[in-house]
Amino acid sequence: MKIYKSNERGTANHGWLKANHSFSFADYYNPELIGYGALRVLNDDIIAPDKGFPNHPHDNMEIITIVTKGELRHEDSTGKKAILTPGWVQVMSAGSGITHSEFNHSQTENLELFQIWIQTGSKDISPRHAEKEFEYLKGWTKVAGDDSLEINQDAEVSIGLLNEADRINLKPSKGKGIFIMTIEGEFTANGKLIQRRDAVSFEEEITLKFKDKTQLLRIDVPL
Repeated sequence: MKIYKSNERGTANHGWLKANHSFSFADYYNPELIGYGALRVLNDDIIAPDKGFPNHPHDNMEIITIVTKGELRHEDSTGKKAILTPGWVQVMSAGSGITHSEFNHSQTENLELFQIWIQTGSKDISPRHAEKEFEYLKGWTKVAGDDSLEINQDAEVSIGLLNEADRINLKPSKGKGIFIMTIEGEFTANGKLIQRRDAVSFEEEITLKFKDKTQLLRIDVPL
């Protein structure tokens, strides 16, 4: 089991963009934090009104975007256009190559989101884009992988809502690990405190206990 403290993440402040990087990304490089199995990027971004990322390319990567506050305006070379608000999740299989832009659609309010990059399972597939609105209910809501939004990898992304009465044991499937970040609230993993925006990864069964109204981001990935 490994714990990742929120204040030890990489940071970037470009004025219009405030970013926290759980793993090496762009100008932030930490040889101890290249990724976790097939998970390569977990960015926690705040984007100023009417600002964002102009058209840029990706290939052979599964890109999952989870909006937590505000409005995200997306356009890509498949012809897809979307405005995503909290509860919406977008999956983009970059495949053989895709270009897209991402902007804060609001003129007055900040946009907050998580963006996750997972290594693709098969190279050079046809690019694909999909999005879906989810209602996050008690327990785990799977938002990408398996029987949810399709990704080209044997991985899953879920949002968890747990309360103080909840105590669960979690064990990864064979050949996989689990990475969990606290969105809001706090919990303990084998007795170790995991607070807001802290994270934990593990490959063997652990016990989780929660404080009331804890929201989690969970990523199950091949190692």
